[in-house]
Amino acid sequence: MAILIDNEQARRIFLERQQLCAPPGRALAKSGLLQLIDDLGFVQVDSIATVERAHHMILFSRNQTYRREHLTALLEKDGELFEHWTHDASIIAARLFRYWKHRFRRRGPVLAERWRKWQGEGFDSAFEETLRHISENGAIMSRDMKVEDHKSGGWWNWHPNKSALEYHWHTGRLAIAGRVNFQKIYDLTERVIAAHHHEPDVEHEEFIDWACRSAMTKLGFATSGELAAFWDIVTPEEAKAWVTSHREELTEVVIEAADGSRPRASFALLGFPDHLGDIPDPPARIRVLSPFDPLLRNRDRAERLFNFFYRIEVFVPEPKRQYGYYVFPLLEGDRMIGRVDMKADRKTGVLDVKRLWLEKGVRASTGRLEKLDAELQRVGRFAGVEKVIYQPGWRG
Repeated sequence: MAILIDNEQARRIFLERQQLCAPPGRALAKSGLLQLIDDLGFVQVDSIATVERAHHMILFSRNQTYRREHLTALLEKDGELFEHWTHDASIIAARLFRYWKHRFRRRGPVLAERWRKWQGEGFDSAFEETLRHISENGAIMSRDMKVEDHKSGGWWNWHPNKSALEYHWHTGRLAIAGRVNFQKIYDLTERVIAAHHHEPDVEHEEFIDWACRSAMTKLGFATSGELAAFWDIVTPEEAKAWVTSHREELTEVVIEAADGSRPRASFALLGFPDHLGDIPDPPARIRVLSPFDPLLRNRDRAERLFNFFYRIEVFVPEPKRQYGYYVFPLLEGDRMIGRVDMKADRKTGVLDVKRLWLEKGVRASTGRLEKLDAELQRVGRFAGVEKVIYQPGWRG
């Protein structure tokens, strides 16, 4: 018989797995940062820096003693993290690199066919030349090998060497050795990721088991579709087959939805309900989340658990936006309470708060607004600005 998990329990389970129940002010050393990223599974990378880049905000929201230089050292010096693809570009623990070799093998033929249709025959004309150049001369950036007579058309019209760099990165022959002004530095994988992270090789069955089991651990409970979507490294069919073949290790659970709609049948690892009482209360403070926060990455799951509809409107024409270009979700305790439109202006030293939207039923009480201000002050200091300024009418 399936175990019913009420909505409050479900939210807290997921928050705990997403490392949002621990005290955000606890001291975080570099080793602790590595463990935090490993516990999360991945941290998405994005170039938009309206306040701060996504990966920094994701980590800061979980621990406000987080230091950017620790992340840089783990990525570029210690080799304990690497940058690659999950559902999008992400930072991942290097100990998982051996599993990514399966992704490389799968992606090669898919990308070759896709890029041939996109760029035409000859898209791979610079593949071997680019790899040889890096092998002989060391790490490069895309701009270092740009063809002089190539007419740029933006990301959809890469020069041949850019295509080569990205293809070899996606398929594992190159790795990201660092970034300068967010532009990738490419080098041979064996010069970036330590040999012990490549081994031992993982057989296909073990790879599928790891992908599904680790996703279940990090989600707490999931459907087979959610397992496949977590790393985006196995197919929905493979995840469904894994659930079917491991039913003796799984518990059937039914997850109550936040809006009272039909509960969702899911699975959890055997023994799942035994420690539900050990989950700590999440901090009562308000926290600003990145639009790319892993808590919200699966938008449908977030809506079911938190009754919070969130979409990024960067690519929505301005007249059609419901909220704004890049609006930050707000978490209070175990509830999503709203979103805020703001921007850090480092020239003036100001965090400019343009507009606040609270969810239906969430009051703009004095205490709540004081908690919000305290969090925005913390975010402002993290972003390197000196003060928070609220625009007229910011409360809507």
